Amino acid sequence: MKKSGFILAIAFCLISCVSTKEKVASGQPYTDQINWPNAYNPKKAGFFVHNEIDIRASPETVWNILIQAETWPNWYEGARNVVITSPNNTTILLEDAVFTWKTMGLNFESFIREYEPYSRLSWESKKNSIKGYHAWLIVPTDNGCKLITQESQTGFLTFMQKVFQPRKLEGLHQIWLEEIMQKAEQKDL
Repeated sequence: MKKSGFILAIAFCLISCVSTKEKVASGQPYTDQINWPNAYNPKKAGFFVHNEIDIRASPETVWNILIQAETWPNWYEGARNVVITSPNNTTILLEDAVFTWKTMGLNFESFIREYEPYSRLSWESKKNSIKGYHAWLIVPTDNGCKLITQESQTGFLTFMQKVFQPRKLEGLHQIWLEEIMQKAEQKDL
């Protein structure tokens, strides 16, 4: 019985790997607008998620909520213990900032890699077992903006994530977007 369960888990992972890569290769929206480092090319990723939401608020309002990283744990269940460690004496993400936090049950140190106010924010997180690149795009629309988040991961834990929690990160990101939307739309009313 244990052997058949293991074989099913491997089969599920292989199917997930193929479907994720096909999804990205077939032109996941906005993937080509993100400046992916070669190591995180979504077409070669061990794990990839995409989420987006339309928000009836300005890009500036959405940006200002997003960069207040130390407040994320107050309203987003996927972030804990967020501390901006560099530069000192700041409570918001700035260009070249470094922050520590806990997400998906793991502690990470994350490094801002792209910072274009009101339009793009990306960070890289590394551990021995998993590496990730999390990108945000804010695209102006007639009614406010569209907020897109994509994450590309590599490393051993991506295999475990596919087998045991294939939708968890996507679900958490959707919650994150919905919480940002709620906060932004309340501010811009």
